Amino acid sequence: MLDDTLKSQLRAYLGKLQRPIRLIASLDGSDKSSELRDLLRQIASLSDQVSYDESGTDTRKPSFVIAREGESTGVHFAAIPLGHEFTSLVLALLWTGGHPPKVEADVIEQIRALDGDYQFEVYMSLSCHNCPDVVQATSLMAILNPRVKTTVIDGGLYQAEVDARQIMAVPMTYLNGQVFASGRMTVEEIVAKLDVKSQDRDAAKLSAREPYDVLIVGGGPAGAAAAVYAARKGIRVGVAAERFGGQVNDTMGIENYISVLETNGPAFAAAMEQQVRHYEVDIMNLQRADRLIPAEAPGGLVRVQMANGGVLAARSVILSTGARWRNVNVPGEQEYKNRGVAYCPHCDGPLFKGKRVAVIGGGNSGVEAAIDLAGIVQHVTLIEFADQLKADAVLVSKLKSLPNASIHVNAQTTEITGDGSRVHGLGYKDRVSGETKHVELEGVFVQIGLVPNTEWLKGTVELSRYGEVVVDPKGHTNVAGVFAAGDCTTVPYKQIVIAAGDGAKAALSAFDHLIRTPVPEAVAA
Repeated sequence: MLDDTLKSQLRAYLGKLQRPIRLIASLDGSDKSSELRDLLRQIASLSDQVSYDESGTDTRKPSFVIAREGESTGVHFAAIPLGHEFTSLVLALLWTGGHPPKVEADVIEQIRALDGDYQFEVYMSLSCHNCPDVVQATSLMAILNPRVKTTVIDGGLYQAEVDARQIMAVPMTYLNGQVFASGRMTVEEIVAKLDVKSQDRDAAKLSAREPYDVLIVGGGPAGAAAAVYAARKGIRVGVAAERFGGQVNDTMGIENYISVLETNGPAFAAAMEQQVRHYEVDIMNLQRADRLIPAEAPGGLVRVQMANGGVLAARSVILSTGARWRNVNVPGEQEYKNRGVAYCPHCDGPLFKGKRVAVIGGGNSGVEAAIDLAGIVQHVTLIEFADQLKADAVLVSKLKSLPNASIHVNAQTTEITGDGSRVHGLGYKDRVSGETKHVELEGVFVQIGLVPNTEWLKGTVELSRYGEVVVDPKGHTNVAGVFAAGDCTTVPYKQIVIAAGDGAKAALSAFDHLIRTPVPEAVAA
């Protein structure tokens, strides 16, 4: 189950346990129960602080609970947490055993102060790279607050349960039997959603902050690079972001960032944040910008109003809000989102095992998604509007070689159909013959590119007809003291390495602006 390298690493981690813990299994005679038994016994053999027994009485079998010694409740895994969830398992073991989590002290206090009874059920898949964040967040909450209960459920292992609840996307989180959230969430986001008074407190804290020399809005590769380059100048730098890492968090494999042979999105995002924090940059997560207020006079303060009402001020601002998946905008897309319509084949693909799916989009991301899905699903149909696929030739050749894949070019998606509960088909028009056709299927993955997150800037900075922030070669916008970088701008080729370079360039331009712009007395005071 665990190779020698993993055993050695896990033994070292378990050496950090500060108190004994129990692994309590609920098993039956199935092969999966035998597999879980082997895993838990191996873990228990690596530390005298860990005991194992099979006294569990849970109806989900196989499953197990990680509990403190002398207790029978704790984090509950209805899963064999390997793959992307092995880290979640290790952290649950450490946290239950008293090892402190790497979470801000005020967040820990918020969790402990939650007043209510919360029963979380988190459905995940072992191949989902977005799921561990939710699994780890809700596990930590259960460990810190006895009124929080968390059960982590592998959708592939409990397929009947997934079907009964009509779960078509992971991570899917239920709270007290009702849908709480779909998709990736951090512990801060979950706590903020439960603590309804936190928004007003956060707004007040933001508004009380002293003005920054450089304020960066957005925490993706462009924002992170801008923060590092600006902070190295010895000036006061802040980053306000909805989630640090941005869309990189949703990227499975990164193999083209120079000097990094291979990594994944979440790991890359975590490394970026670690480097930014090294320079003591003020990072403000869970913050969505709502309005840009230009300086009233040359050299004055630019202000950014956040969605929670808080206002941040700075002598210069760098916009790096990135982009998001583009919707196909046909009837049925919004109605069946997370009920058959999905955007992440790596996360949600396993839920469609043995089923028929379509991928909309013939670029690299669409063809890669179709290839990946073909290894899981019964059949995949690729729909492309243009007269040929735009993906790299090697990818197109691979897709065409697959026996359970079909390709339709000159095909305009017209609707996504369903029975009111879930998707059952896709309609498209043949752009050559004009004929309307319908494909029966259970899932649709949309892979048609990106749309910039710039709606909040309309009427303030110049935008292109595609909604991108118009910038010059140095990252200047048409507003004094305001710069922009990354996927939200008119710079071509939306790539991580290009966004990072743009962020560095925008930071250098912002610093050049600061040293050349006199500071009004009111600002200096």
